[in-house]
Amino acid sequence: MALSPHVPELGALELLLTVARLGSVGRAAAELGVSQPTASARIKGMERQIGVPLLERSPRGSRPTKAGLLVVEWARHVVEAAQALDAGIDALRERRDARLVVVASLTVAEYLMPGWLLALHDSSPGTAVILRTANSSDVAGHVLAGEADLGFVEGPSTPPGLAGAVVAADRLVVVVAPGHPWARRRSPVTGPELAATPLVLREAGSGTREVLEMALAPFGGAAKPRLELASSTALKAAAMTGAGPVCLSELAVTEELATRRLVAVPLAEGLDLRRPLRAVWPAGHRPGGPARELLVLTRRTGPSVRSGWQPAPRLDRYTVSGHPKRSSEG
Repeated sequence: MALSPHVPELGALELLLTVARLGSVGRAAAELGVSQPTASARIKGMERQIGVPLLERSPRGSRPTKAGLLVVEWARHVVEAAQALDAGIDALRERRDARLVVVASLTVAEYLMPGWLLALHDSSPGTAVILRTANSSDVAGHVLAGEADLGFVEGPSTPPGLAGAVVAADRLVVVVAPGHPWARRRSPVTGPELAATPLVLREAGSGTREVLEMALAPFGGAAKPRLELASSTALKAAAMTGAGPVCLSELAVTEELATRRLVAVPLAEGLDLRRPLRAVWPAGHRPGGPARELLVLTRRTGPSVRSGWQPAPRLDRYTVSGHPKRSSEG
């Protein structure tokens, strides 16, 4: 319902209440930080708008008329309601500014996000963070729908409708159990040889599988997998039991490689298994508050994983490009 043209604006009502409380237009003007002529003109304008005199003026000051007393009482309820609304909005803004919802691909969520969130807690201990995991395509959907403040995806390009910055890098490796014949190889495995070998892989549509298939496309494409498994943990277990060569993120096998429970197979230089890890947000809406702070922290601590990818030099220089491909890892 539209307000009547006779209803004064909130500032005028606040002035009237102050005059009624202090008994003087001049004192009310001083309290509200305006000149006395401005306050007097505002009161007269309000009287014209309402259609009745609101104040009785005398050398001793100003006091409400009978009609003015009614308007003062009604105005008090309006101003108090506005103050309650203002306080509620402030509380909502404070809650929003202290709350961060992040959705990330599985690799980022499991191997990188814990360190980033620990650094965020150290710098902003009052920020409450909700972390969700999804494949890269679903991450993009959540961010576009406004269900997350920031997303993290894997893949060669930024999903459409989003802006992004490369914050870290990953590289896929082929690993085998120490007893596997490839563990003792001195010569690198070539592209054609890897393409012809049945590997233990993530399911079709995963980020890891997508990168491997792109790398092997020039060599006739990947052979039919020996096994398809749904997580990095399952892939590592399969490799350690001798199921065959496994391709997965280097981030996932750092400990196993260091303790020699798995061995990284040397690959020919022509096999490019690198992939960037990106932060994404809606195009045209630069991250602010805790989201921007987390972005800054990822740039400071994001791993290069011995790849050629480099984080974006500035968070305000982003592009919108590419098409997402479904991935249950990325």
